Amino acid sequence: MYAKSKIDGENAVKKNFHKSIILKPSIIYSVDDNFTTNFMKLLSILPFMPLYYEGKTKFTPIHVKDIVEVIFEVIKENITGKTIECVGPEELTFKEIILKILLSIDKKRILIPFPLFIAKITAKIFEKMPKPLLTSDQLNLLKYDNIVSGKYNTNFDIGIKANRIFHEEIEKYSFNWRTGGQFSQKKPSSAK
Repeated sequence: MYAKSKIDGENAVKKNFHKSIILKPSIIYSVDDNFTTNFMKLLSILPFMPLYYEGKTKFTPIHVKDIVEVIFEVIKENITGKTIECVGPEELTFKEIILKILLSIDKKRILIPFPLFIAKITAKIFEKMPKPLLTSDQLNLLKYDNIVSGKYNTNFDIGIKANRIFHEEIEKYSFNWRTGGQFSQKKPSSAK
């Protein structure tokens, strides 16, 4: 329903505002996001991490500073009447993202591929909570890669680069979830 509401909104905007510009980002991340920081929090306390769809869902995360640069350039260049997929420089699977986060917070956790029927049950339970960790909608969306579709231009296609590397950026704020916090002895890693 979440994805359908976004498509319905895009179609309504395109129908009524021909000069509109629609930006379709992959995951946007930064120090105050609800993506990396939620996983850092979970991974710092849980002994294991479930991998839905075996962690194979692909993403092209884009840093918030890069998305701001895209917005600035679109306005500055007066680009109108387009849909642009906003992506970062890397294509990462969900499992790769989790592994990079674990390396950054200096933790080791067991990654367990969850069978779909168990994932659906846990999603139903979680979505009853005030701040759900996972909803049925989110679980359904994880079936699909969130990468360049090929239907639209990307920020790279129109000359707007996004150069920030995921593991380098999360390293800047992950100390909050390391043992010892900002005073931990961990030196910045070179995640691969």
